[in-house]
Amino acid sequence: MAFFSQKNIKACGYDVDKKLVNSLSRGFIKNDDFKKWLGFEIKPYVKKGKLSFKSELSEIEKIDPEVNFVCIPTEKNGKPLMNILQKTIKNIKKVSSSGIIIIESTLTPGTADKIIQKYLIKEIKNKKFLFAIAPRRDWFVDGTKNLTNMDRVFGGINKESSFLCKKILGIVCRKLHMASSHQVAEMVKSFENCYRHVDIALANQLSLAYPKDNIRETLKLVGTKWNIGTFYPGFGSGGYCIPLSSKYVISGSLKKKSLGILQQAIKTDNHINILIANSVIKKKCKKVGILGLSYKSNLKVSTLSPIIPFIKKLKSNKISVKIFDPYFSNKEIKKIANANTFKFPKDLSSFDCIIYSVNHYNFVKNKNKILRNLKCKYFIDNTGEFKNSLNTLKAKKINYILSGEKNWI
Repeated sequence: MAFFSQKNIKACGYDVDKKLVNSLSRGFIKNDDFKKWLGFEIKPYVKKGKLSFKSELSEIEKIDPEVNFVCIPTEKNGKPLMNILQKTIKNIKKVSSSGIIIIESTLTPGTADKIIQKYLIKEIKNKKFLFAIAPRRDWFVDGTKNLTNMDRVFGGINKESSFLCKKILGIVCRKLHMASSHQVAEMVKSFENCYRHVDIALANQLSLAYPKDNIRETLKLVGTKWNIGTFYPGFGSGGYCIPLSSKYVISGSLKKKSLGILQQAIKTDNHINILIANSVIKKKCKKVGILGLSYKSNLKVSTLSPIIPFIKKLKSNKISVKIFDPYFSNKEIKKIANANTFKFPKDLSSFDCIIYSVNHYNFVKNKNKILRNLKCKYFIDNTGEFKNSLNTLKAKKINYILSGEKNWI
């Protein structure tokens, strides 16, 4: 929306979260790191009326949008769920008299055709609505990849839908790839993410198969080959995309038994954080402090965060666990992970084991403060950020454990 408003096109966002809508309506983005990724302030466009946000469908109906981008959750409790999408399509029919619907959400292959057949077949036949799929790709790690310069795949239900989708996306996106059909475009997101899911799972499987070897270093060197990506062992995947991708692909397939590699990836991904928890339990740690609830650095997203089952396993063994994440309030941490927070960095001294889960800018910025306050026996680093601080950690008699190195689990 922000990118379209920057191009002098009116854009309006709808969300059921009234607090979020109110904040955005004042031109405020609470996440500073997201603002860095976006690269510009939204307040000027809000003031000009080019960018607006609503929490009531009746307000959207007054606008009668010609283009409806749909980017909503399509999972619940780690399983594909399409109920929200169905409800959204119904709502679009209520608030838009005509136009194009562009689905950005990750879908189980075959979902779009079911949605069309059930809710849109008449509207598409009489050309009241056009329909396309353009899976969203996000890279919030830094500002080098955004909607302008990232490759974007799209495909429509017919030529008219494809060409209009291309025209709309082309206002913002420079690199467009038209699929031969909406079915192909639909498969792209789940397929590309299940590729990554398998790679992440394989990295962890290799570290389990070769426990006495430095698999992190080995995989770093493997990644020097021009056609191989670099993935390291760790707590596993999280978020809306990667851990669900294999489930989407399996769910939509006609021959599920042919996808044994994906089934094994799911199994490994679900199990690795429990194995890490068991290693902490064996070390007889009583108080564990965790830096990072988010599944990924610099995001406020706890959905399927691998740290959550890790915490649950520790607590089931009567180990005290507290978490600090700058993106989450005490109340949110309690609700999401059933754990309390602690004062950062002061209270780091109260734990006998620290888990450095994600590499938030806030943590990197305060790295020296973290080191000064550590009095733990074990420091488990899931990112490699503290590898260059090994001498400092040794001087404090702290055992440094880097995921994927020799005997890390």
